[in-house]
Amino acid sequence: MNDRLPDAPPPDSTREVAVLRLGPKGSQAVTDRIAAEVPIALVFNGISHAVMMATPADLEAFALGFALSEGLLDSRAECHGIDVIGNAEGVEIQIEVAAAAEMRLKEKRRSLVGRTGCGLCGIDSLKQLDLLPEGVAPADWVGGLQAPTVLRAFAQLPSMQPLNAQTGAHHAAAWVTPEGQVTSVMEDVGRHNALDKLLGQRALDRLSNNEGFVIMSSRASYELVRKCARLGVPVLATISAPTTLAVDIANQAGMQLYGFCRGESAVRYAP
Repeated sequence: MNDRLPDAPPPDSTREVAVLRLGPKGSQAVTDRIAAEVPIALVFNGISHAVMMATPADLEAFALGFALSEGLLDSRAECHGIDVIGNAEGVEIQIEVAAAAEMRLKEKRRSLVGRTGCGLCGIDSLKQLDLLPEGVAPADWVGGLQAPTVLRAFAQLPSMQPLNAQTGAHHAAAWVTPEGQVTSVMEDVGRHNALDKLLGQRALDRLSNNEGFVIMSSRASYELVRKCARLGVPVLATISAPTTLAVDIANQAGMQLYGFCRGESAVRYAP
């Protein structure tokens, strides 16, 4: 018996709902747009690896970015195809990978349910923690990067977040040139997902990660720094604070890490 649900397009990224807006002058019945959060199943060569809660947009980029930033794939070349299938339960992304990648996947295989908050992605022992980052190749322009350039990028971000403008619930990850120009933005209800989408799209477009940097509308958790280090991003800047582990990993990787990038000030934590 085949219990598979019929395929359907992925759901919309936002949904209009009826709400009651309350204020000092009383209440008002209006409609509002809220962020969609749906289960996204990642399936590699028929092997179910993870179910992440995410915004159902830019899903090919999300799948590739997740696979690369989590070390499941060594390079884009190991990904042979991505198929996005929607159904009544959510979205399934089928990723066809090289045999070597499948072997690594089977060794690392874990069952997890991702959340838009924090967590260690389903590991069941401290020995599974992967906290030793790859060294990021030095880029000549990084030594001359100044806080005003970083802050100029953050000033551009709000106008480039259409989903967050509707819902107020989406994080953003943006790619910035060494001159401080934002060239692309990805949004998601989860900050890790937004970063995976950004890095995945760059991989799809075959763009270098050493010729610019990432800014994010969140705090700097160790996972975000770890993902950037794995894919060779030399600088990460966030609007809120980092954790001690994020700072430690940035220093080990040779990355620059900024936090509290707001208005006219920023804090550089590493190096």
